[in-house]
Amino acid sequence: MSEQTQESTFVLQRIYVKDVSFESPKSPEAFLKQWKPSVALELNTSNVSIGEDNFEVTLGLTVTAKNEAEEVIYLIELQQSGIFLIKGMTEQALGQTLGSFCPSVLFPYAREAIDSIVTKGSFPPLMLAPVNFDAIYAQATASAEAKTAPIQ
Repeated sequence: MSEQTQESTFVLQRIYVKDVSFESPKSPEAFLKQWKPSVALELNTSNVSIGEDNFEVTLGLTVTAKNEAEEVIYLIELQQSGIFLIKGMTEQALGQTLGSFCPSVLFPYAREAIDSIVTKGSFPPLMLAPVNFDAIYAQATASAEAKTAPIQ
C-alpha cells in the first residue's frame, strides 16, 4: 500500500500596513477640555488568492472616538495585511484559517499601529481589547449557511 498523507503547511511571509487614515476634526479644541471618550470599533476581514497557495489576508479596523456630545474626536481607518503560504488543507480548514486564524495573527500588529497613531495624534493611549475571531467566523459561517439553506 502506497498511501501518501499530505501535510498541511502554514507560513507567514509578510505583515504590512496596506492603508491607514487618521482624522482629528475637533483638534485643537479637543485638547483644551477634559472628556471621557466613547470608542467604537468596527472590523472586517477579507482574503484573496495571490498565486499558488499564497493568500493576502486583510484585517480592516475603523476606530471612532467621540466625546460626551457625540462629536467625533478622532477617526482611524487601518488595513493591516499579511501574506500567508497555506497548502495541504481541506476547504473547510482553509476557510477557518483564512477567516479566523490569519486575522488573529494580524490583530496584535493592528492594535499596536492604532495605539501608535492615537498617541502621535496627542491623545491618550488606546489599547484595544482582544477579539475572538473564532466566534466571529463561526457566526458569519452560520449566518451564510442560514441564508443558503432551502426553505421547507
